[in-house]
Amino acid sequence: MNALTVNLNPVIELTDEQFFQLCQANRDLRFERTATGELIIMPPTGGETGNRNAGLTAQVWIWNEENKLGKVFDSSTGFKLPNGADRSPDASWIKLERWNALTQKQQTRFLPLCPDFVVELLSPTDSLRDTQENMREYQDNGARLGWLINRKSRQVEISRIGQQVEVLESPVSLSGEDVLPGFVLNLKAIW
Repeated sequence: MNALTVNLNPVIELTDEQFFQLCQANRDLRFERTATGELIIMPPTGGETGNRNAGLTAQVWIWNEENKLGKVFDSSTGFKLPNGADRSPDASWIKLERWNALTQKQQTRFLPLCPDFVVELLSPTDSLRDTQENMREYQDNGARLGWLINRKSRQVEISRIGQQVEVLESPVSLSGEDVLPGFVLNLKAIW
């Protein structure tokens, strides 16, 4: 099943609280919301994609446990971006200072910021064009480093603030650069 986009705006404009409650009441689905308020309904991932997402997130989490520089989030975490969109990247990370600046309530809800680092792992039902647009949105909202991993073509698109997207063909690993210093993602388990 592919993601569905529903425009509820002619009928109702969901508040942030209503959107949060909708997500809580329908935990078997993943919801995102565009900056213009369109609701995107995504089915759960298949086993293969879910396993690779878990491995990807685990590698970032293990690095972070050793370095204690921030907080790591999986694909079920919602972020309220500065442009008003609500997004859930497959894996993400924020600097510890940004996490600590949030109130306790903000830490328990959809986080009101854009992650410093985001990863999208293209699943068989994802649209490459839509996922590329999401990566541009993360970059436009302050993500310092983003990876779009396309297993089918064995390509990685790297997004950095103020730079053109770099495309790598069949890389063995990816560097966290200055955003995740010392982190290297082993792509063998992802491909």
